[in-house]
Amino acid sequence: MTLSRLLEHAGYEVRQAYNGPEALRAAAEFRPHAVLLDIGLPDLDGYEVARRLRADPAFEGLVIIALSGYCQEEDRRRSREAGFDHHVAKPVQHRELLGLLEQAGQ
Repeated sequence: MTLSRLLEHAGYEVRQAYNGPEALRAAAEFRPHAVLLDIGLPDLDGYEVARRLRADPAFEGLVIIALSGYCQEEDRRRSREAGFDHHVAKPVQHRELLGLLEQAGQ
């Protein structure tokens, strides 16, 4: 089951984007409570997308979760500095991710 289908099955409304600019456009149109963001996006990486979302007052309170194969301490430090709230290693543990999303909705 793909991640988006898992989230939809769990009751979440999902929008997908395949690169940084698409992610920013989708966020602006959809106004999510949480964003799952791959750090290794083409065009604009996830760090830059997170920085831009954090710089926009319209996204105050947004929870940004990094999904990444890059999970060394340096990678986690960089994600915190870019504005991510959480850093989750791939492959994603579904229960962990659903728990984070549940917290974001509160």
